[in-house]
Amino acid sequence: MAGDSVEVLLLGVGNLLWADEGFGVRCVEEFASRHALPEGVAILDGGTQGLELVPHIARARRVILFDAVEYGAPPGTLVVARDAEVPGYIAADKMSLHQAGVNDVLACVQLMGRSPDHLTLIGVQPVQLDDYGGSLTDAVRAQIEPAIAAAVQELRDWGFEVAVATVGAPVATTLAPALSLDRYEAGRPSPASACRTGDTRVLQLALDRIVRAEQPGGSAS
Repeated sequence: MAGDSVEVLLLGVGNLLWADEGFGVRCVEEFASRHALPEGVAILDGGTQGLELVPHIARARRVILFDAVEYGAPPGTLVVARDAEVPGYIAADKMSLHQAGVNDVLACVQLMGRSPDHLTLIGVQPVQLDDYGGSLTDAVRAQIEPAIAAAVQELRDWGFEVAVATVGAPVATTLAPALSLDRYEAGRPSPASACRTGDTRVLQLALDRIVRAEQPGGSAS
């Protein structure tokens, strides 16, 4: 994003490698692919950059933040919170590390006296986070469309006209091509070849070695 100030920053944060943690990033990816950004509106995949996001937020008058937030709602529930409501969601107990970074970023921006005039959180209650290499669960994936619609409505309420991107026209890029949802899904190994939840083959191998080592004259090798 350019160094000049912007009217609105669309920001998605999260970690694509941990299942529903990737919700915020997938939201900005999808938004960028289907909408032409109005003048004065910037979009950013914040990933897990943490404090490196401080200057980006400090340059924005308004911020729309997409994120997976653990706030005790039924899994897959979408929430739209604004301004003073936002800390109540992102300050709750978290199952993921990057969200502590979000709190730190907002605190730093506030200490600089550069807090946005308006902050809108569009968040989803995750179904699963502890699935390394996993994708979004179906319930969370289904909320991408409503989340984008909520962001479009927020922009329109702020006076920005949001148009659908013209077919074939260049669109904003938020991710490296290799991380796009389609390629990410296509490149994932099957559960049979890469179990992410405790591979019984590895556990059995370890058990066999223990048994051999305990036998008379045995070796763990």
